[in-house]
Amino acid sequence: MTTDPAPVLGRRDLNRALLARQMLLARREMPALDAIEHLVGMQSQAPNPPYIGLWSRLEGFVFDELAGLMRDRHALRIVLMRGTLHLVSARDARALRPLTQVVLDNYLRSPRGRRLQDVDLAAVAAWARTRLEREPLSDKELRALLAERWPDEDAELLGWAVRTALPLVQVPPRGIWGASGLARHTTLENWLGPADAGGAAVEPSVDAMVRRYLGAFGPASVLDVQQWSGLTRLGEVVERLLPELRVFRDEDGRTLYDLPGAPRPDPGTPAPVRFVPDFDNLLLSHADRARIITEEHRKRVFTINGIIRATFLVDGFVHGMWRIERKRGTATLHIDPFGPVPDAERTALAEEGGRLLAAAHPDAGERAVAFSG
Repeated sequence: MTTDPAPVLGRRDLNRALLARQMLLARREMPALDAIEHLVGMQSQAPNPPYIGLWSRLEGFVFDELAGLMRDRHALRIVLMRGTLHLVSARDARALRPLTQVVLDNYLRSPRGRRLQDVDLAAVAAWARTRLEREPLSDKELRALLAERWPDEDAELLGWAVRTALPLVQVPPRGIWGASGLARHTTLENWLGPADAGGAAVEPSVDAMVRRYLGAFGPASVLDVQQWSGLTRLGEVVERLLPELRVFRDEDGRTLYDLPGAPRPDPGTPAPVRFVPDFDNLLLSHADRARIITEEHRKRVFTINGIIRATFLVDGFVHGMWRIERKRGTATLHIDPFGPVPDAERTALAEEGGRLLAAAHPDAGERAVAFSG
């Protein structure tokens, strides 16, 4: 008995599926907190990009909505997938941090971590937890206290170990659009209170994590899920979930997995122009990124020092970069295409850019959209 071969999905099939799930094929009407959970968090190496990311995905989103969620502790910024800062709901912070702690534990096994092999790191972490729960501290403030308590050790290295061992939240005003201030941290437990306060405790589940990834980024390979999460050996999880998944192949023969009911639009579905912020998970969550960006363009967007530049989409694919400049009361959106932009899309970019400037900088005396090249 032979089984039917897995259907093949081309690059545009995968592109349109990704855009639909990322809410970039059409804006959704939903609360920002629901969107953050649907996306399984948003990369937030810098505080402001998630505001732009939500604006590009949600109908009627206003920046104050996210700021309010963070002030009220319904959303927060914490190190999760890939060992990087993410904006997540409070519920997802509890569910995802135990699953991704292994990524940070591996850092302590690195050559840098082995420099601390003679230090009682459990005692250091316990002492630091007490101080951070007494009041939120910046990295500099924490290092000073560590140097005072352990004068014979490298305070910077101890501070790094603490940030690796403890689930630390960056507290407001850090992360509030338009606000300034040092990044200060306290523990997740201190910031949110007991896990069962106000409802049942969240049960961490790697199976649920993989399902949610597929719902937001699929169809995808095992390597794709591992790239997004930073976890390894997820083939075992996918194998366990296989009876409830659909199986496809891409044009290069890689096996892809997906949720049966997840959207897979026709590859000819029109895709509007969209502005994607710095560090967006749209570009970071697959081992093979051809569904959204070419390798040539990836090298221009991903810098050697770890910066992922803001990009814009034309026909669903990365077509260039953008940045906003504030100068003497004027907010200017600079658009840098990688190649020619058709007239209709150029007009659409200028109109969308004007709306973005109005949302991000409503106080600007003047606003302008400028194309380079």
